[in-house]
Amino acid sequence: PPPNQPTHTHTAVTAMRAVVPLLAGAILACALVAACAAASSNANPLLKFTPEVERALRRNAPVVALESTIISHGMPYPQNVETALAVEEVVREAGAIPATIAIMNGRLCVGLSRAELEELGKMGHAARKTSRRDIAAVVASGATGATTVSATMIIANMAGIRVFVTGGIGGVHRGAEQTMDVSADLTELGRTPMAVVCAGAKSILDIPLTLEVLETNGVTVIGFGCDNVPAFFLRDSGHAAHMRLDTAAQVASLVKANNDMHLGSGVLVTCPIPQEHASPADVINGAIAAALSEAEERAITGKDVTPFLLQRINELTGGQSLESSILFFCCILLATAHVLPGTLCSRQFFVCVWCAFCVRWCYSCSQSAAESTRWCVSNDVDGSLT
Repeated sequence: PPPNQPTHTHTAVTAMRAVVPLLAGAILACALVAACAAASSNANPLLKFTPEVERALRRNAPVVALESTIISHGMPYPQNVETALAVEEVVREAGAIPATIAIMNGRLCVGLSRAELEELGKMGHAARKTSRRDIAAVVASGATGATTVSATMIIANMAGIRVFVTGGIGGVHRGAEQTMDVSADLTELGRTPMAVVCAGAKSILDIPLTLEVLETNGVTVIGFGCDNVPAFFLRDSGHAAHMRLDTAAQVASLVKANNDMHLGSGVLVTCPIPQEHASPADVINGAIAAALSEAEERAITGKDVTPFLLQRINELTGGQSLESSILFFCCILLATAHVLPGTLCSRQFFVCVWCAFCVRWCYSCSQSAAESTRWCVSNDVDGSLT
């Protein structure tokens, strides 16, 4: 592991590298189509870019958006910062640029420095959990906000980033027929053109109603290599995806059609957690039931529900759910990072057009492709990356 990085985080990242071939194809396709179509919006005065992200967007290089609520509200310190740094490095190693998004002191930040990640991680719940409705208030007050799925999609879209990866989206909470507690993530997916790659909706939610709301909002939900959508910690929610796609070419075709027609809605690509890292269903479901009961007894409502439930489930499972979350997040990020602007030939080989040393590889050889990508980036003498 890198200096001062705990061994358990390194182990999680290493474990994910072994399962990349399971997910890389579909995510590559989504990011490929999005990267080719993205137009940088660096001139927007509301946005603050790290130099790394700004260079990548100027060159139309592959950039992957990451949310920040998982840092402040999803994991305890210092595991949150360790995981954030680890997954960012995994993205870089694979040839793409990570852009962790947050609002820091009233600025819309596209990419965070090491110091900013540390600050956000230490703040924890003191950072405002920021959804669409909160963005203007956080900016106007000069506060710090950790972006949810919906807010991350908005800011990424403003920046010209078209691919976003997260562990699990929000959805319809159980008991919503009384509380009307429905995540803004669902409506945002219906009005922001973003390819969102995740493990489905969080296990704590009402999955059937979540799928119904996504359908109402015109969001295509893809099960990549699976008939049923996964449920975050669990590989199988028991509920069917809107459609199953098994190849990268199929996913690429769908995302391209969605973008070309300017439908304005996003595409949700759900990838199940690898079998060896999945939590036992009975353990997770039992913990969810107990946590929901406690939340009701304590009258916890609104935006405080999800952080409470995830923390309580982690406690009830002895850390097992958090471990699965970290492992899965690393895996999704690594798979998403295997993206480069280029073309798919008739034999479904990817052609790198970043420099004169054209590199060809099939999907199963993406590790060696990442090595070539790093060479291209580090040897871009005349700034001609396209």
